Amino acid sequence: MIPVTENEIRASFVNCSKGDAKRLSVPRDLDERPWEDMDFLGWSDPSLAGRCYVVVPQGLDLVGIALRAAKGGSGRTGMCAICMTTHTGGGVTLMTAAKAGEAGRRGNSVGILMCADLACSLYARNKKRPALGNRYRESLSTEEKVQRVRDNIDAFLTGVQG
Repeated sequence: MIPVTENEIRASFVNCSKGDAKRLSVPRDLDERPWEDMDFLGWSDPSLAGRCYVVVPQGLDLVGIALRAAKGGSGRTGMCAICMTTHTGGGVTLMTAAKAGEAGRRGNSVGILMCADLACSLYARNKKRPALGNRYRESLSTEEKVQRVRDNIDAFLTGVQG
């Protein structure tokens, strides 16, 4: 992913109002992010518990979505539907996003189980490991895992925009 600016991030959101996008908390460490190892930018809002954001490059555009992380959790091992990393405890959480447009205004949403820290790209590249290690061994190459992350996040975005 190429580095993005705060203005580009704010302009990318498809499932919240322009006012909400203007007020949301953008990461202050954009200059320090490992952009070359990221397929999307994901972060939690430190001022709003349970609020998360994802910004994904799609072609020449950026698509941003606002998410809500489920509170609590089962405490069981779970698998992220984006990168297929397994985590124990609260490492995977249900993220829900209001659909874009009229469907979202009517209250429709989509959900997905995702890494709670939104670091799927780093897990796929073995730059980060889950707390107790991955329980399952895969035969996919790093490039195939990265492509899977891209395909899965794009499919989720399609559901939000659809």
